Amino acid sequence: MTHLIKIGNSQGIRIPKPLIEQADLEGKDLQLQVVEGGLLISPMKPARDGWRESIEATLKTHGTEPLDQEWLNAPLSTDDDWDW
Repeated sequence: MTHLIKIGNSQGIRIPKPLIEQADLEGKDLQLQVVEGGLLISPMKPARDGWRESIEATLKTHGTEPLDQEWLNAPLSTDDDWDW
């Protein structure tokens, strides 16, 4: 059981070490959310967490898209034949 404790003008809780270890919260920034009259404590995920693995899995499954060589290899022209 955990109780609220006074910390300056705020209140806090002490989370038992076994719960911290079980929830993998050690040393992480935490996110608090009110849910159904309770409080959900979860580790914050970095903004792009998991993107690299997701992209690598997609490329492995579907491969890469071929480059559009037609416009990449187009000659650069300095002619003024454009009508704006």
